[in-house]
Amino acid sequence: MSFSAADSASGLIGQSNQIASTRHLIEKAARNRLPVLLLGESGTGKEVAARMIHAENPRGPFVPIDCGSLVGTLMESELFGHVKGSFSGADENKKGLIEVADGGTAFFDEIGDLPIEMQVKLLRVIQEREFRPIGGLKARPVDIRVIAATHRDLKTEVTAGRFRHDLFYRLNVLVIRLAPLREHKADIPLLVEHFLADARRLGLPEFHCSQELMSLLIAFDWPGNVRQLKNCVDRIAAMSSEGAVPSEILPTELRNIDSASTPHAFAAVASGDSCPAFTHTPVSPVISIHESERQAIERALAASHGERNQTARVLGIGRTTLYRKMKQYGIE
Repeated sequence: MSFSAADSASGLIGQSNQIASTRHLIEKAARNRLPVLLLGESGTGKEVAARMIHAENPRGPFVPIDCGSLVGTLMESELFGHVKGSFSGADENKKGLIEVADGGTAFFDEIGDLPIEMQVKLLRVIQEREFRPIGGLKARPVDIRVIAATHRDLKTEVTAGRFRHDLFYRLNVLVIRLAPLREHKADIPLLVEHFLADARRLGLPEFHCSQELMSLLIAFDWPGNVRQLKNCVDRIAAMSSEGAVPSEILPTELRNIDSASTPHAFAAVASGDSCPAFTHTPVSPVISIHESERQAIERALAASHGERNQTARVLGIGRTTLYRKMKQYGIE
């Protein structure tokens, strides 16, 4: 199957064997409602894969649950809901995320961060297909498809006593590993094309990526994977209005790949068809990845007129991830 960056705004971008194999496994996983465990480093596209599984058989809602954000005393209420009067402040009945996902898919992002006491309750949901809200006297039936994702080695977590072995075996039915970007670098040109198209939709200046710059992008190992590549492309797009992109806007490791050719390579990113000469002059301070991410979110919010769902789609991330990032960066 031929696939290009223009084929899907939300699917896995690429033509490599690794991406083709992942798509094949996703198609198989979508044929049933068995639990799926998505493994891979941060930034490899685990939520994208989860949404693809759901989209192949779109029964009910897709509800992302960020396990890393489930902290404090209200954690159980967020997951399982509560009945009115069950604790101070419970002024009305509240549905938890598990009940919201009833009939559809519950995506447990970073399942390895879920506290042990919540792991016990999730195990019951999977085994018995029921849950009990806080203060409830009876268990309620629930029909959910469970997809879990983690960057952790769950076998190591089980050995260390941080993850329940019985929950691990319940989740370890259909396993899909998302390859790090360094293992399928041939997909980088398609990914760059896709991200540049996103940047144009955000109203950023158009520019073309020279062969020299593309060679550097392909040579870099991208420890933050596809997410880091997207941040880098966004940063380039934001700087391209001046005609050339200073080397300081790219990761230090990337600039060090070939210091002799660096000035010429970075001069090759420009507006229009020509590649202006590069003059190494003092530039603004380096923009951190976090600052680039914050700016990208703000631009996407502006382009989407503050509509959160549309903003998440433009950025290619889940709504839960968007809310977490907005909170992290103090974006209202």
